[in-house]
Amino acid sequence: MKKLQIICLAAFAFLYSNTTFAQDAATNYNQGFRLGFGLNGGIPTDNDYDWSLGGDVRLQYDLSKKTSLTLTTGFTNLFLGKDDLGNDIKDLGFIPAKAGFKAFIWEDQFYVLGEVGAGFAVTNGYNDTTFLWAPGIGYANKYIDISVRYEDYNKFKTNQVALRLAYGFDL
Repeated sequence: MKKLQIICLAAFAFLYSNTTFAQDAATNYNQGFRLGFGLNGGIPTDNDYDWSLGGDVRLQYDLSKKTSLTLTTGFTNLFLGKDDLGNDIKDLGFIPAKAGFKAFIWEDQFYVLGEVGAGFAVTNGYNDTTFLWAPGIGYANKYIDISVRYEDYNKFKTNQVALRLAYGFDL
């Protein structure tokens, strides 16, 4: 009976020590902010616009090594549009304001990202504000961030698949 007690005590001590080390590693992660500047090019998935181009600034706060919160803004312009009758549509330029969650899923470099927010039309007499949502996937290292996302603009009656190339750094 005494041997069983010693084995149980040793197993408990082993499990307790492993848990302690895992918690220390998690609490010692250096949480912080990152800032990124990106260039975006996209193809709308409907026939209203032919292509898009934009730039953005993304502030990211790392909650852990694998998860982050994001705030993104910038400017996007949708070019060369035509309506259902073939009439020209004015270019649409807007300012997106999005909040999101980024989760690294493979080797701390490949991630999935979900963002929601609003798009504020600012060019050619457009005066609408739209809800927008944007799921995406990407690759990031210490300085470079490359991602592909789908972005839907409810009131603008269009959406796009866009590529983002960005440079980022720790603050």
